[in-house]
Amino acid sequence: MDRTRLARAVLGLLDPETAHALTLWALRHGLGPARAVPDDPVLAVRLWGRDFANPLGLAAGFDKNATVIGPTLRWGFGFVEVGSITPAPQPGNPRPRVFRLAEDGAVINRLGFPSLGLAAAVARIGRWRAHAEAKGLPAGLLGVNLGTNRDSPDPAADYAEGARALAPFADYLAVNVSSPNTPGLRALQGRDQLARIVGQVRAAIAALPAAAQPPLLVKIAPDLSAAAISEIAAVAVELKLAGLIVGNTTVARPETLAGGHQGEAGGLSGRPLFAPSTRVLGEIYRLTEGRVPLIGVGGVGGAADAYAKIRAGASLVQLYTALIYQGPGLVAEITAGLAALLRRDGFSHVSEAVGADHR
Repeated sequence: MDRTRLARAVLGLLDPETAHALTLWALRHGLGPARAVPDDPVLAVRLWGRDFANPLGLAAGFDKNATVIGPTLRWGFGFVEVGSITPAPQPGNPRPRVFRLAEDGAVINRLGFPSLGLAAAVARIGRWRAHAEAKGLPAGLLGVNLGTNRDSPDPAADYAEGARALAPFADYLAVNVSSPNTPGLRALQGRDQLARIVGQVRAAIAALPAAAQPPLLVKIAPDLSAAAISEIAAVAVELKLAGLIVGNTTVARPETLAGGHQGEAGGLSGRPLFAPSTRVLGEIYRLTEGRVPLIGVGGVGGAADAYAKIRAGASLVQLYTALIYQGPGLVAEITAGLAALLRRDGFSHVSEAVGADHR
């Protein structure tokens, strides 16, 4: 058994949150793997004025406090997204709050935005950027996911505060209004609430120098009704959002779940989320007529899944849960497999495949 498989086996014996903390510690101390193989040119993505070596990214939730940006980029991701980051530090919900459903390739979490807060994130991301600059190296592409404090009287102000502090360091900002673990958060996906949040965040960004004004995205839930999907698509076009991330974890519990923790409260991620999240992704793409760039996330566990998200309308794709069961080598497997699938189907560039199922 190689060291990576042995490490996964050992981590699998630990409580999920303890295993995750140990993984982050190992990465901070240089114990993680690195991929040296360059990406196939067919995978290159040009979006928001940024050049992504490949369309595969690490979803928010793995690196909540921006402690392992460099190590995770070295796995071969085209970009990583940190957070959710809240303005003030908060502990999140009581433990236990993360549960594996290994039989289903899934996880249920009710973390509730545990965060060390803005000041810690700014310091860490700033050091990472400065280190890369000092070495004359490209730092890599970073998305920053913004959250709101649980007891905040004004969520829009929280998002604006986060944007003001973190925009100078981000290649894009994502407003998270879709976690099921913060009371009332998903209600912010309504037209009026979302327009108010986007307006305040944009005002905060506009006050910064032009070079520190990243594109603004919104992360939505996969549990939306047909009417809500239609409304969000319309709002995204009206507000000229830079993009939507589709979608967050689900509160649904498919009858096919076999894991013993299936009854736990929280958001379900992993393989069971693939079909519903991809359906919503495709519907958003259709309704917006491809005018709003989409990041597809939910249940990606292989190259075929990533390709399906792209064909459904995703310009970029993210994963997280599958890494728990398959390890960081999955990143290289997906990018290599995705390149092969694109070439098999006659695409000379990944952008040509975006939304192909709707043509």
